[in-house]
Amino acid sequence: MSTDATPTRKRSKWDGDDGDEEDSANFRVPPPKRRAKVKQSTNATPPPTHITQAPPPRPSHSIYVPPRTRHPPIHPSRSVYNYERLNQIEEGSYGVVFRARDKQTGDIVALKKLKLDEEKNGFPITALREIYSLMSCRHENVVGIREVVVGDTLTQVFVVMDFIEHDLKTLLTLMPSPFLQSETKTLMLQLLSAVAHCHSNWILHRDLKTSNLLMNNRGTIKVADFGLARRYGDPVGVGGLTQLVVTLWYRAPEILLGATTYSTAVDMWSVGCIFAELLLKEPLFQAKGEIELLSMIFKLLGPPTHSSWPEYSSLPLAKTLTLPSPQPPQFRQRFQYLTTAGIDLLMSLLTYDPARRITAEEALQHPYFTESPLPKHPDLFGSFPSAAAGEKRRKPFDSPSAPARAADYKLLMDFDMP
Repeated sequence: MSTDATPTRKRSKWDGDDGDEEDSANFRVPPPKRRAKVKQSTNATPPPTHITQAPPPRPSHSIYVPPRTRHPPIHPSRSVYNYERLNQIEEGSYGVVFRARDKQTGDIVALKKLKLDEEKNGFPITALREIYSLMSCRHENVVGIREVVVGDTLTQVFVVMDFIEHDLKTLLTLMPSPFLQSETKTLMLQLLSAVAHCHSNWILHRDLKTSNLLMNNRGTIKVADFGLARRYGDPVGVGGLTQLVVTLWYRAPEILLGATTYSTAVDMWSVGCIFAELLLKEPLFQAKGEIELLSMIFKLLGPPTHSSWPEYSSLPLAKTLTLPSPQPPQFRQRFQYLTTAGIDLLMSLLTYDPARRITAEEALQHPYFTESPLPKHPDLFGSFPSAAAGEKRRKPFDSPSAPARAADYKLLMDFDMP
């Protein structure tokens, strides 16, 4: 069979000049024509030889596209084997968190393995939103993202974040007494500062709770777990925003009643629930279902009225509920040791009407934070054993018991000395 009948690869215009033998066979250069020899005299000087110049180098990018100067170069993701796995911290709905050590620097980090085993539609949108939100909301009170590393398969994607020793939920459970008023003010200022920063960058967290607030041994808290976060300035698709957000005990009443559009006020309601939990050392609304949660809210705030919540009757699930008889709010009875300014801040956070609910920027300027006792400096906070690092609380030393009888007690001089 002749080699001329072999199909040839289609040559594109951006292929290199040094093609293979098959390409050179299809693009033969015709032989140059012979020139007639010209007799030259021996005395004549020889003509200068023609010097061929090398073609200019081909540019690395298209001449019609400007070079990439304003953005950093794109580097491939590092391998997860650059980290040494130490222990598992927790497992959530969207990933498993491990404690690990960087083999090069020795830094202790948190590795969050994204759950991709059952994904059929590509990379999950929740993971993309979490990574984008963490990169957009870099703040001293937001957990820092370092990089994204990969394993051996397409389902092994890890988000590398700063490791923080505690979370507020575990601390409140193990602490013998709740935080002091000065400590509560410091924690609330840090939380409000982080939430205000996220909202200024058009990011809704949508899952603020004490288990998602990390705290180090230097009195600084970090907002974490942005798995349900999203931009709230983007156009909303068909059906509106989902109601399957925010853990039940921290969910705002407008979401419970089926609102299809909501904004930063849902995060502020969660901040109010966290504020109450710091004061009570337990969650404010420990309900088993949405109906029970609404009844607990109605009992604390009083049932909504047209003056307190004008949009209540237009919510999808409002007509399915029977409101209890009108009654005044029960904040003072529930929080007996809170100052008047503290009650005002708590009521401003736990307000029915989302339009009247206080914002994070306004809450930072509330008089509650300027009255006595003033917020404590974070460096003055006490330290606790880290459950995430596998540390255990020390048992108190047992004092030796007193001797039962003086006759059985021997002094050192009574023993036979060598």
